[in-house]
Order: sequence, then structure tokens, then C-alpha cells
Amino acid sequence: MLNIQLNINTTKGMANLKEIRNRITSIGSTMQITSAMKMVSAAKLKKAQDAITAMRPYSSKLTELLQNLSATLDSDAGGDYSTQREISKVLIVVVTSNRGLCGGFNSSVIKETVTNIESNYNNVSVDLLTIGKKGNDILSKDYNVVEANNEIFDDLTFDNVAVVAQKLMDLYVDGSYDKIEIIYNRFKNAATQIPTVEQFLPIQPIEGDANVNQDYIFEPSKEEIVLELIPKSLKTQLYKSIRDSFAAEHGARMTAMHKATDNAKELRDELLLTYNKARQAAITNEILEIVGGAEALNN
Repeated sequence: MLNIQLNINTTKGMANLKEIRNRITSIGSTMQITSAMKMVSAAKLKKAQDAITAMRPYSSKLTELLQNLSATLDSDAGGDYSTQREISKVLIVVVTSNRGLCGGFNSSVIKETVTNIESNYNNVSVDLLTIGKKGNDILSKDYNVVEANNEIFDDLTFDNVAVVAQKLMDLYVDGSYDKIEIIYNRFKNAATQIPTVEQFLPIQPIEGDANVNQDYIFEPSKEEIVLELIPKSLKTQLYKSIRDSFAAEHGARMTAMHKATDNAKELRDELLLTYNKARQAAITNEILEIVGGAEALNN
């Protein structure tokens, strides 16, 4: 009877050790995956960060130039793109990612979108145009998504984004929508992404006291320059927003995978300690069983 009980205890101890070993192996495999994803995101982040850092001054200067020129012209100088209408139908462009495992990156944009709609457009018809699969999957359950452009991130170029921007401009000009906004994550650094709401159309009038009295010679006329700059400026604005989101996504994923790797390492270390304690206890029990059996035989 004693031998049977000893064998049962030994078997249970070995089973527990095997289970812990399997968990340690599983966590080690997870660490390899998260560590590799962190390295890939870090490499992609460097390229995306360089692109958006180089683009921001150009985009900012183009917008500033357009506003300064527009401020010196009549209110209708912006043509169809600056027409202020009573808002009855709004289109919101929501920029998320096609993939997950990037912390709260997508949820922050989705939350910002819902808050924006509930706060500002309770009595207004709102449609969504999504760029990124994750936003489309969630928002399409509760809102009308008129179009999804998930393929843009497969080949993120100015020309591909310009097609979408031109479509938005046409929808505004033909009266389909009275206002168009963009919601995206603005890249600050690898650990910080700022949910941002920008008005795309109509063109907002200049704010503050801009220096509009520069002594410039314009060729061709100011009106022609403004009308030429507006489409370019709008396409650049959308491209910048998507580029910002793209860099922010890789920063968020790199940070999330770094934290996941650290958490997995901490859990693995705890399991290794538990395993060593259990193994030591099992060895001690075996020694006690052997000594006890020897004493029983002697008696």
C-alpha cells in the first residue's frame, strides 16, 4: 500500500513538471515571435518616420502659402472647395491599420470617431470612408461605411492617395457632402500617437494674424495660383495624414511588441523559478521515499 501511494505522488510530480516545461517552451516561442516583430517594426518605423519628417515642412508651407494668398482675395477665391454650406451630410475619413498587434492604436482612432460623431453630428447624416481594415471591421457594424480603401497601405504612394483625395473633392463639389473630415493618429514618437481630427473640406479660412502683406510679384495672378494650389494642397493633406498614421502604426506596434516581450520574459522567469522549486521538491520526495523504503525493509 505504501509503495502504491509513493508511485502516485511521484507520477503527479512528474506530470506537473512536464506541464511547466511545456509552458516555458511555449512562452519562449512567443518571445521569439514578439521580438522579431519588434525588430521588423523598428526597421519600418525608421523609414516611415524619415518620410513623414521630410514631408511635414512641405505640407505646412504649402498650406500656409495657400492661406496667405486666399486671405488677400475675395471670399470665393477658393472656388467650389471653399463654399460654406449648411451642414446636413458629413463624410468622415477614418484612417486605421490593416493589421493588429499594435496596442491601442486602432481603438483610439475608433473611439475618437465615435466621440466626434456623438458630440458634433447628432442631428446630421454621417457616412464613413475607411482606410484600413481594422477601422472598417469595427465601425461598419454601427455606421454606414460608403467605401473601404484597405489596399492603400499595400503601395503607399502619393499617386494612389491622390486618387482617393480627388474622389473626396468631387463628392464635395457635387454636393454629396457638406463637410469632410479626416481622423487619424498623428505620429509624435515611437511611444506616443495623438488622435487627430482635421477638416478636409470646405477649406478653412485663415486663423489669427497671418503676415499677408508681403511684397511679392505674382505670375500668373493670385487667383490662378490659388486655384492651382488648392487641389495639390488637399491631396498633400490627405497623403500627409495617411503617412502620419503609417509611421504611428509602426511606432505603436514596436512599443507593443517590446512590452509583450518583456512581459513574456518576466513570466518565463517566474515559471523557471516555479519549475526549479517543484523539481527540487520532487527530488527531495524521492530521496525521502527511498530512505523510508529502506527503513521499512530493515524493520
